[in-house]
Amino acid sequence: MSPTDAAPGRPPGRILLPYPVEQLGGPPQTAAELWDGGGEPPPQRVLDEVEFFVLPYLHTSAALPLLARMARLRVVQSLSAGVESVLPFLPPGVTLCNARGVHDASTAELAVALVLASLRGLPGFVRAQDAGSWQGRPVHSLADRTVLVVGYGAIGAAVEDRLTAFECTVRRVARTARTGPRGPVHALADLPGLLPRADVVVLTVPLTEATRGLVDEGFLAAMKDGALLVNVARGAVVDTAALLVELDRGRLAAALDVTDPEPLPPGHPLWHAPNTLITPHAGGNSSAFLPRAHRLIRTQLGHWLAGERLDNVVVAPGA
Repeated sequence: MSPTDAAPGRPPGRILLPYPVEQLGGPPQTAAELWDGGGEPPPQRVLDEVEFFVLPYLHTSAALPLLARMARLRVVQSLSAGVESVLPFLPPGVTLCNARGVHDASTAELAVALVLASLRGLPGFVRAQDAGSWQGRPVHSLADRTVLVVGYGAIGAAVEDRLTAFECTVRRVARTARTGPRGPVHALADLPGLLPRADVVVLTVPLTEATRGLVDEGFLAAMKDGALLVNVARGAVVDTAALLVELDRGRLAAALDVTDPEPLPPGHPLWHAPNTLITPHAGGNSSAFLPRAHRLIRTQLGHWLAGERLDNVVVAPGA
């Protein structure tokens, strides 16, 4: 019997959650323990019985070492879409599920906000306001621009959903080519021909060995003069040193919700790079997160208790 096919009616193993069961709106009360990742973890006698563990979103790094101490662990539910930080800690034979769908709205909103703020020069206007200085000047518009979304999964599609009202042209890139509901999705191999035509490049790819350092010197050199790079994916997708060269030259602009290194340390040159807007990995951490996280956990626990297959399985033992 696989971890995702527990028999219906089986007495459940202990469940470890970052939120009280009653906040989830169901399923019925079970043998659930509460730990939000802050403070001391549950005692070993509790960890020994945990079969289903929902990683606390804001304290995932503190929770990961506990996986090796859970002898009965069968399922790990992440509340992040990317699970690259979880994989090194995942014990053999344990199912890993990600949070596909939880962060789509919030991250897509921030991606569009970063595009608009950068093109319309909002950081400069804010600095002028702080100085009490009226500084009107021409700025770029998103209308009539070409936006290249690199990483056309759920979040990439959500970005396009929000761009449709802005009278811009959207091009889509994924790992492999296909035809989507809105038109062709190009393969990563097509990037050399697409980058020179894009005014804005939005990164929404997961961090994998194939995408680590994807935005390197060659990628950046292919972007047109004055183009904007927006990263709401993972910092390591971009070669920071190569990006700094282009920013310091004034050839490109950047809006970065994620950086490499992260958190960005004080004094790092990215903080003061020209035409650069930085937010502190705030893409998923909005009011849209919690109701969607609760809904995912509720659904997954319902599947688990009913012996049904789980959603969003990233690692399935025996697959």
